[in-house]
Amino acid sequence: MRARTEMLNELEAADGYLFDLDGTLLSGGALLPDARAMLAEARHNFAIVSNNAEHLPSQIAAMLADLSLDVPAERIVTAGAETLKLVSEELPGAAILLLCSGALSDFAVQRKLVPSDERVDAVVVGRDRNFSYEKLRLAANAVLNGAQLFVANPDLTHPSPGGLIVPETGSLAAAILACTGNVPYRVVGKPEAHLFRRGLSVVGTEARRTIMVGDNHETDGAGAARMGIRYVHIGEHKPSVTPSPTTGNPSLSPQAECAGNTMVRKGRP
Repeated sequence: MRARTEMLNELEAADGYLFDLDGTLLSGGALLPDARAMLAEARHNFAIVSNNAEHLPSQIAAMLADLSLDVPAERIVTAGAETLKLVSEELPGAAILLLCSGALSDFAVQRKLVPSDERVDAVVVGRDRNFSYEKLRLAANAVLNGAQLFVANPDLTHPSPGGLIVPETGSLAAAILACTGNVPYRVVGKPEAHLFRRGLSVVGTEARRTIMVGDNHETDGAGAARMGIRYVHIGEHKPSVTPSPTTGNPSLSPQAECAGNTMVRKGRP
């Protein structure tokens, strides 16, 4: 495992910084060692880019404030909120089937999207703790009837503090795709480029002068490499899934790939 002191020294060589959240700054709702030191080293030239597909940036900012860490919501980029922003920009006023949290559903309405389960233009998959057979049926048939499919992140699971797995957004999307077969879909979260571009926009630096700090080679590391961003790894997470050598239907295994997007298993939420 990389020593955190070594990692802190590496942060001196950039103009801007992108930080993953869970597993990098937080674990189990508590600050990790040196989280404050890393953000202090970033000298306010940073953004948090997280695959969180359940909470809004304002909620995460409030959670960090409770831990006496002052990070403005404007510096927090989350996969769930960015997915809804993208849908509202590409399909303004669209009728959408939402598989997500109440906070994201409210945000969709603020973005002038229309939640519905009939004749929808898009299906949006986030981390939905109330996912059900009926929602699966509605989503699969909506996609087969022409609705665009947006997936907030490709993470299949993350471990809970008790050691059990917690299903993530990617596993819900994989269930839908198991029903629909090989259909196009969009993944917004890491390792895709969207969150990295938004983070760079927040920080105001070029990719080559920016460092991404994360705990997951599959999402943080792979995405940074595609963007030409230097990656600094922290923690002990090891890759647990490799891309399928073929494209087609995703199975419910960790090696699901469709339309160029890969579902991955995360080491932490």
